[in-house]
Amino acid sequence: MKLLLTAISIAVLLLAAGCSSTVASISPAKYDTMSCAELNSELGDTATDISRTAIARGKVANTSVPGWLLGGERVKRAVANRETAKIERLQQQQQAIVATRKQRCAPAR
Repeated sequence: MKLLLTAISIAVLLLAAGCSSTVASISPAKYDTMSCAELNSELGDTATDISRTAIARGKVANTSVPGWLLGGERVKRAVANRETAKIERLQQQQQAIVATRKQRCAPAR
């Protein structure tokens, strides 16, 4: 019974990490129409998404998959790789926001 609960817990964790929302891509042109406050807010949201995704990736990477669960390690690796790709997309988005903010907004003093 305990073994079955462990397997179910692992499956739920892997599915939850695999079903996380995808990053909605925003074109850099959209940033040109945003105010400085909106850019700051978007930058904060992106940083939060990066942290949340990194935490999820770490949980998946540190999950102990029992040997009898066929394909478990492969699924775990695939989910972690997808989360890594999502982090990279978010970082690119963050860099675009920072570049736009740097051009348009006065530095805070």
